Amino acid sequence: MNKATQSILVPVTTSVKQAMKRLEETSQKILFVVGSDSELVGSLTDGDIRRWILAEGSLDAVVESVCNKQPYSVDQAYNLESIKKIMVDKHINCIPVVNGRNEIAELLFWEDLFKDESMAEPQHVTLPVVIMAGGKGTRLDPFTKILPKPLIPIGEKTIIEMIIDSFLTYSVSMFYISVNYKSKIIKSFFEELDPPYTIEYIHENKPLGTAGSLKYLLGKVQDSFFVTNCDILINSDYAELAEHHNSHANDITIVASLKNFHIPYGICEIVNGGTLTRITEKPEYDFLVNTGMYVLRASTLNLIPDNETFHMTDLIDAVKGHGGKVGVFPISGDAWLDTGEWAEYKNTLKHLMSD
Repeated sequence: MNKATQSILVPVTTSVKQAMKRLEETSQKILFVVGSDSELVGSLTDGDIRRWILAEGSLDAVVESVCNKQPYSVDQAYNLESIKKIMVDKHINCIPVVNGRNEIAELLFWEDLFKDESMAEPQHVTLPVVIMAGGKGTRLDPFTKILPKPLIPIGEKTIIEMIIDSFLTYSVSMFYISVNYKSKIIKSFFEELDPPYTIEYIHENKPLGTAGSLKYLLGKVQDSFFVTNCDILINSDYAELAEHHNSHANDITIVASLKNFHIPYGICEIVNGGTLTRITEKPEYDFLVNTGMYVLRASTLNLIPDNETFHMTDLIDAVKGHGGKVGVFPISGDAWLDTGEWAEYKNTLKHLMSD
């Protein structure tokens, strides 16, 4: 097998954390877990890892505990046309071929069997998208003294165009943009752009926080809808996110990025006013960090007060206080790009330019 093929094979002893990094590096979006003799043990996708995280599984666990142990595979007497039909019908982009000892002899890739044909288009998502674009973006001064934050360039496009483009892939056609600061510039930009999708503006006469302006959607949206900050890019499957939101019967689903923090020092743990219990050398901590993207059920809009400053954290508390359900949709650390501060903006540029 060539190097590219080997990159999606991982030993059973690989940790979940290591597998996440490998998944981020491969374009196939799947790994195959193998034993010591290359026998096929299972397959692993980000969906498998997401379910493991939501079940409070440890990231230090081995992938043998997490993977799907009944992956789709074929024997060496496979029929090529049948394989191609299975790939199309089941939206599979890689199928392992195993021998009589269940060892992987070959991997069949979509791009090899279909040559120039791309994988099937993503599922359509009918939910509208709300982009919160009313803030001043003071952390990006002096850019935002001239331009509103959504129009800050990322390469050859503005950040808000890149956000919208990511949803257009899923055939989303309805966008609401909440505006306040330099709203005329934003509206003029889209008038000149003349996009093929529909935009409606939510006008804040005064800053209403991160959720206050959503009240204006009451009666306009009947089902769930996406909400995203105007300074983030999320590389995830929005159809899977919407399905997760519905299947878990969430009132709010928070998209959360898994972030690892390494403390390069020994951490002192104390009790009784200063007695040392132990020193932990250079510990690592993993957290699920709120990215600023959500899926909300339309009924949550009833909990937002009229024309008052109200933040998303307030709405989350209100939903929970009324017996509603708030869930989390985990994504990998590299799937979230933030442009809200200079350091993050520069990191995002560097990341995108390296792709």
